[in-house]
Amino acid sequence: MTYFDNPDAFLTELFHVAVEAADPAKIILDYLPKAPMGRTVVIGAGKASSQMGKAFEEAWEKERGTPLEGVIVTRYDYPCECKNFEVLEAAHPVPDEAGLAGAKRLMDAVSDLGEDDLVVALISGGGSALLPSPPEGLTLADEIAVNEALLASGAPISAMNTVRKHVSQIKGGRLAQVAYPAKVVSLLVSDIPGDHPQFIASGPTVADSGTREDALAIISQYDMQLPEAVMAHIQSEKADAPMPDDVRLSKAEHHIFASASKSLEAAQKHAQSVGIECHILSDAIEGEAREAARTQAAIAKEIVLRDRPFKKPVLLLSGGETTVTLKGNGRGGRNTEFLLSFAIEIAGEKNIHVLCADTDGIDGSENNAGAFVNGDTAGHMRTAGLDPIAYLQNNDAWTAFEKIDALFIPGPTGTNVNDFRAILITD
Repeated sequence: MTYFDNPDAFLTELFHVAVEAADPAKIILDYLPKAPMGRTVVIGAGKASSQMGKAFEEAWEKERGTPLEGVIVTRYDYPCECKNFEVLEAAHPVPDEAGLAGAKRLMDAVSDLGEDDLVVALISGGGSALLPSPPEGLTLADEIAVNEALLASGAPISAMNTVRKHVSQIKGGRLAQVAYPAKVVSLLVSDIPGDHPQFIASGPTVADSGTREDALAIISQYDMQLPEAVMAHIQSEKADAPMPDDVRLSKAEHHIFASASKSLEAAQKHAQSVGIECHILSDAIEGEAREAARTQAAIAKEIVLRDRPFKKPVLLLSGGETTVTLKGNGRGGRNTEFLLSFAIEIAGEKNIHVLCADTDGIDGSENNAGAFVNGDTAGHMRTAGLDPIAYLQNNDAWTAFEKIDALFIPGPTGTNVNDFRAILITD
């Protein structure tokens, strides 16, 4: 038996290799800061934050041995019990009251620290929604409206987070400002194409040079309809976020210890170790999910037909974060939308097998990470009485895959380095 005899099992194996390469417990020991003279306060936010917290406290106890305290906010159903930290749960992708309370707890935890104290910020993707903190004059409802407009806009994550940081008291470096004059060390799991630290969870401890004028341009470009109070705030100086040269950020540093690039390289190495040629297309693919799928499907079909740009058999890997511009009222995330578009494009092809999945274990707001596709997928949907094109137009990919039992449901993984796409092309 070869790996080509059971493509779905092999693709699943690759997914788990990629996730393991981003497991905080296996990596974080190499990034421990020195113990301070004063207190060590750990704060965390994101889908992987409690797993990061558990890994950090175990490594700290082994290597440093000094007391720890802190607060971590993660998504509902994602908590990992920590001995030294309070772990709070909140909503994702749409913020809620629990997230509002969690953001306040993080701000309180780093207030009134001195220059001998250390703040360790454990930040991963998802932190933007988990830490709502509307400025004076705005409400949680306003921040929810902003988040919903962003999610439906089709804007890339970097653009979304430029807007978010101008409607917040905690994002865009503001949390690090509050901690000053304590030293702030941010340990980051990147879900951002290009691994720009200022955009991970909207950079609560990392500032960037984006301005409110940039945010307004993004709102206009993507035709977002935001509440009048939000627009008035962004147009005022009150929305200005700290710049990277702000003195209150002078004692802040950051380290990205897990990323899509590292996970894809691990999966590539594994494939090559079992004799399968493998190429990484990119770790930073963005744009409309269905359009990205059409492009990658065209490459796969070119390989099947003409053995170019690579000869079959071959494995193609990619990462990044595509987007979905919502026009329908269906269910599903960007990975299932990518896959449904891909399935339509490769209908009838016998040599192409695909798994796309979010490395945090959840694609959008559903229970799956992604799904499996091959040349028979669209035909199976039609046999089941489904029109895959109609389901794609209604942004209802989850339902289409659920009805043919093709969803991939690994459960929460404890990390988040964005999307994992694997296309296996056999002889």
